[in-house]
Amino acid sequence: MKNINIMDTHTVKSRYSDTELEEFKEIILNKLEKARHDLKMLTEAYVNNNEHGTNDTSPTFKVLEEGNAVLTKEENSKLAGRQEKFIQNLEMALIRIENKTYGVCRESGKLISKERLRSVPHATLSIDAKLNRPRI
Repeated sequence: MKNINIMDTHTVKSRYSDTELEEFKEIILNKLEKARHDLKMLTEAYVNNNEHGTNDTSPTFKVLEEGNAVLTKEENSKLAGRQEKFIQNLEMALIRIENKTYGVCRESGKLISKERLRSVPHATLSIDAKLNRPRI
């Protein structure tokens, strides 16, 4: 008669399955495509800010100017920097998927909830770990 270890039948899931990882990969790839598009638009707006060529007369720019909502170079640069960081975080999440470590909280070692990963696919902390971190 074979001895069965009770722990074997109640093993805590330590990583997401390959199928689940594929689902997250699709979410990340979609967000990455949109983020790169947004960064391109921010960069083009920044570059065109001083040209005053035909791009300056496009309806989009006229609406922005009329509403006094034209971004300054500094604001645009900050937004572009944040977007670049977001893209880097998404790319690092893809690496974690390839390494099969995606979705594991870097503090607790437990799985991050699917709901959190679907809304913040680059998350490396569970909600509990994030909430229990000291605020700076």
